[in-house]
Amino acid sequence: MIEVWPEAQWRGAEVLHRERARKLLGHRLQPSRNKPSDPVGDFLFTYYRFPPGRLARWDPGTGIVLSGPGASGFLTRTGYAPHPNGVTAPPETLSTHRRDGLRRTLALLEATAVRPARFGCAGLHEWAMVYRTEAIRHGGLSLRMTPAELAFFVESRPMACTHFDAYRFFTPEAVSRNAWSLDRGTQMTHEQSGCLHANMDLYKWSHKFSPWIGSDLVLDCFELAVEARKIDMRASPYDLRGLGYDPIPVETEAGRNQYEQAQRVIAARAAPLRQRLITALRALAAGFPDTTSVGPLP
Repeated sequence: MIEVWPEAQWRGAEVLHRERARKLLGHRLQPSRNKPSDPVGDFLFTYYRFPPGRLARWDPGTGIVLSGPGASGFLTRTGYAPHPNGVTAPPETLSTHRRDGLRRTLALLEATAVRPARFGCAGLHEWAMVYRTEAIRHGGLSLRMTPAELAFFVESRPMACTHFDAYRFFTPEAVSRNAWSLDRGTQMTHEQSGCLHANMDLYKWSHKFSPWIGSDLVLDCFELAVEARKIDMRASPYDLRGLGYDPIPVETEAGRNQYEQAQRVIAARAAPLRQRLITALRALAAGFPDTTSVGPLP
């Protein structure tokens, strides 16, 4: 179904999006090179590689036609094409390679949505990345305990990580302690909606298909990813109190309970976002023929 938006309507939406992005992104939209460092929040831009300026840019998404003289400016952007009633980002402008990626992403999201959520990992993935190694993954940050104390705690708990993109950073000694051996080919088998990183990745999957996915959904997923990242690092072995982040001490029973409650809140917020993204990707995929089998994610 196609909606045609008059120029006054889409310009209003553009302004609202820009203002919301400005409040969320703050100093990251400033041109100055002397921006304050935030190893917690900066991760979302260094790992996911979607620049703040791009996140602040408004796109309506497939299915909306922008009318009026100003709409022609969108034709300078990737993915847009003329329409009899204005300008839009049609499915046809999605490359063959990205269409294949869309099908794999959609299959992953659909599998994750129906698989029972797990909440018993206690956030040990960050601990597994510094277990019995001298190489600290997040350079410049100190740990809350000695390497011996950290190793003792890791060895006292079962490790049940289901997220390959966390698991692939485990130290060799930690890999063998995980309940499952994970790889890219089995990601669709293990990904589940209780995982903090799987929910954070909704931001990645939404911006990966921008501008065909509307900016409002991308920003909603980013907002959730920010909160998930804070929980992720507060539950880590790093000492972030100097940056204003009190630890969630998962090395204690009370801390593990606190982490699980936070996990459940994020999962509850993520569920409708995942469904919105599934709906949007299904609509986008319906715009071109299915000629490719679904394989592992890239």
